[in-house]
Amino acid sequence: MSELLLELFSEEIPARMQKQAAYDLGMRVQQGLADAGILNLNARGYATPRRLTLVIDGLPEKTPDVKEERKGPKVGAPQQAIDGFLRAAGLTSIDQATVQDDKKGAFYIAVTERAGRATADLIAEIVPDVIRNFPWPKSMRWGTGTLRWVRPLHSIVCLFGGKVVPFEIEGIKSGDKTRGHRFMAPDAFNVSSFADYQAKLEKAFVILDPYTREKIIDEGAQKLAAEAGLKLFEDKALLREVAGLVEWPVPLIGKIDDDFMTVPQEVLTSTMRANQKYFALTDAAGKLAPRFIVVANLVATDGGKAIVNGNERVLRARFSDARFLWDQDKKHTLTSRLPKLKEVVFHAKLGSVHDKAMRIGKLARELAAFVPDADADKAQVAGELAKADLTSGMVGEFPELQGLMGAYYAREDGLGDDIADAIAEHYSPLGPTDAVPSTPLGKVVALADKIDTLTGFWVIDEKPTGSKDPFALRRAALGIVRILLESDVRVAQRNLIWHPLTWHSTARLAAAGFADIENILDKAKSLFEADVIVNALDKIESGIRDRADEEAELAFSQIRQLWDFFADRLKVYLRDRGARHDLVDAVFALEGQDDLVLIVKRVEALSAFLSTDDGANLLTGYKRAVNILKIEEKKDDKSFDGVPDRGALPEEQALFDAIEVASKEAKAAVTKEDFAAAMGALAQLRAPVDAFFEHVKVNDEGFRENRLKLLAQIRAALHTVADFSKVEG
Repeated sequence: MSELLLELFSEEIPARMQKQAAYDLGMRVQQGLADAGILNLNARGYATPRRLTLVIDGLPEKTPDVKEERKGPKVGAPQQAIDGFLRAAGLTSIDQATVQDDKKGAFYIAVTERAGRATADLIAEIVPDVIRNFPWPKSMRWGTGTLRWVRPLHSIVCLFGGKVVPFEIEGIKSGDKTRGHRFMAPDAFNVSSFADYQAKLEKAFVILDPYTREKIIDEGAQKLAAEAGLKLFEDKALLREVAGLVEWPVPLIGKIDDDFMTVPQEVLTSTMRANQKYFALTDAAGKLAPRFIVVANLVATDGGKAIVNGNERVLRARFSDARFLWDQDKKHTLTSRLPKLKEVVFHAKLGSVHDKAMRIGKLARELAAFVPDADADKAQVAGELAKADLTSGMVGEFPELQGLMGAYYAREDGLGDDIADAIAEHYSPLGPTDAVPSTPLGKVVALADKIDTLTGFWVIDEKPTGSKDPFALRRAALGIVRILLESDVRVAQRNLIWHPLTWHSTARLAAAGFADIENILDKAKSLFEADVIVNALDKIESGIRDRADEEAELAFSQIRQLWDFFADRLKVYLRDRGARHDLVDAVFALEGQDDLVLIVKRVEALSAFLSTDDGANLLTGYKRAVNILKIEEKKDDKSFDGVPDRGALPEEQALFDAIEVASKEAKAAVTKEDFAAAMGALAQLRAPVDAFFEHVKVNDEGFRENRLKLLAQIRAALHTVADFSKVEG
């Protein structure tokens, strides 16, 4: 068994591409070997700024012999079928085939044996093909050649069993020579194996493993920070990026002029991170310290003094630009920036960012009533100003600071910390791991922003399809779900979506030239204000009479889809926390369930109930009752939901009493939102339901209808807390 060592040496590979490139190189070479029958490989990929490396252990000297059997036509088949079989199998005569029998008769089999080939020869074919077809996100050509690579490719090391595998690509011949660090060890040297290669690279000031480089950077930066009495600002993404920029990392510490420390901390850290790839340091209180860490790519003879001085000068210029933008932005209030938002298009069908800001303000005022300690007037102000910093010079330079800069400008304008914090938090949560807003106004404005986005794109029919979600509507819906649940905000979904739906629909109808918009919306509102959103939609769908009705349906027939969309996001949220999707369906199926906090409480209580013996057995009895009802109701073409005649069923008095008591107690508990108690009340039905099915024949003549009505009573009792027909098991 032998080792394959492959190195592709080039000019600097962008750090963001290195990890995927190392993976792609390994996968494509392994796939080529697997196609030839060489499987279960131990492959390892590495990347530095100037090289991709792959090593595969335990390769055989030759590929395995291959024996293939191709099934042909039946014996006695037409000559045309036999000729086609011979051509496909590479045979010249049917006598070269064998005959086998199965249940359908005798048929021809072509057996082809192919001897294995030298693995080195196979590698000489695979590697050039991989190089020519490598999936770089961006690539280039250089000189007069046709080869494309991320940066000019200089040399190729390809060794199998310590020997060079010979091939040539665009004048680049494979060999056993590589180079070390660009400055500290630029001369070429020979390698004979991966161990020899890795050891010689380290002597030539190249750390091959990117994770080792990360560790060196992190430990060195932590040590420098500790020596200065400071802490390193943790930034895993920046650490990975910097490790991809250097082959021999040397952390150094520099100073920031005190004059720049009056600029917002986020501006300074963004400048250091985005433009210079510097690590920030903080003091014991977590405040940005006037120090930074820069990672050099060589060992300087002066200990790095010149490198630090040079980087301090560069940073001084960057910070001067940032301070200029900060000073210029402070000359304008957030309110004065609002008219400029009219020039920024949010979406061609949804108006400008100014239009969106005004909608956020109106909706935030309404939602403030549902969030404790949220002031409606301040909510509207925060909502209207939430996007104003988009026209600032600072956000134009550092888009990732939108919201945060708005908070700084709000404080400069004297608007107060609560409005400033709301502006800073209104984009949250940005993802499933991001925290939800922590302040009352922050929750209100964040909800308003996401609801406006979601309903707006819903009305113009720009909903997510499959894996495509260009406007991040799934993220917006999940953000709404998380804010409501994690902050225990009690609000019905219809109160969340009705007004933004009307605003967007009014704009759509006006753009379409309708004059009777108010009549259309009145019709839709009368339906929307029904007890149940789904029922409202059913009435729309079945009650179309004139054009106003048709437009009401066009404007709001997607309510069910939007509601289902929220339900799907809730399922994702709960599934990530271990909840069963069928239990969510069981609760959602009940009429009037549009308070997400209550839905989750029901799901949690239902899950706990079904995990008990009483719950599991009662579910079994319920399903048996429902299955019987389904068959008999279909047979009789009627429902048995009526009240049974108690006197006509003397043997079922215990079940009568149990259903009456359990239903009453369950309904009372549900009214108090004590769903655990409601489940406990239903648990009393287990024994009498079991006894009923054990001793009673439902379809007994003379008792059938009343007993079926009794089963319907069981169904209705359990549906007090959830639709058990949706529960699996």
